[in-house]
Amino acid sequence: MTDEEQRKTDAAIRPPDLEWLDGDVPRAEGFDDTYFSKAGGLAETRHVFLSGNDLPNRFSGRKAFTIAEFGFGTGLNFLATLLALKDVNPAPALTFVSFELRPMTADQLLRALAAFPELGELPGLLADVWEPKPGWSIMTVGGAQLVLGTGDARLLIGDFRDQTAAPFLDRPMPPVDAWFLDGFSPAKNPELWDAELLKSAADLTADDGSLATYTAAGWVRRNLQTAGFEINKVKGYAGKREMVVGRKTA
Repeated sequence: MTDEEQRKTDAAIRPPDLEWLDGDVPRAEGFDDTYFSKAGGLAETRHVFLSGNDLPNRFSGRKAFTIAEFGFGTGLNFLATLLALKDVNPAPALTFVSFELRPMTADQLLRALAAFPELGELPGLLADVWEPKPGWSIMTVGGAQLVLGTGDARLLIGDFRDQTAAPFLDRPMPPVDAWFLDGFSPAKNPELWDAELLKSAADLTADDGSLATYTAAGWVRRNLQTAGFEINKVKGYAGKREMVVGRKTA
């Protein structure tokens, strides 16, 4: 095998190995964690990531808005955002940037998202254009631009920060207005919560940018504060006592 063939093999997309709980809740065997709450994944997304970032209120009056997340997973956060955007008139042009090491197949996405009939046609629209590639993929779903980075988020963010290499065809990289920090549990996937990566995220964030995450782990809060975010604990979803929201500090 040549070096080039080895590089392509190493970069190949590998979907996750899944176990399906209660028929429709995907669990990643490699991380021993589920992709969404069995207590109500869509309601959890709305509580943690939308309300946690004061969305859709902050869409109003904006011509453009950029959201970024660690962990695309089933695409539930993205589609819930599109659903919320439908109630905003006029709606901003949405760019949604997501970093996912092991993207699901279209069939896996559709099986998982079938648990949420409220999403209507959106899962089908996503599946129709779903074609993750090594590195960066750009897809248009429901009028929004989905930018999917596959691979190590720490390396991808370095690429994303470079104006000349950023995966935007017609304009410079926009600053991130809101972060959905949705990697697997910090105890099971600590790399997505380390101080260096969160500092890189802060550097990409707009001056009034925000974040929200379901975790309230002390070391994660400290890493976020060190990165440059003002952090507050608020009520979590369902049986979870606390979650974290934050704003970029001056």
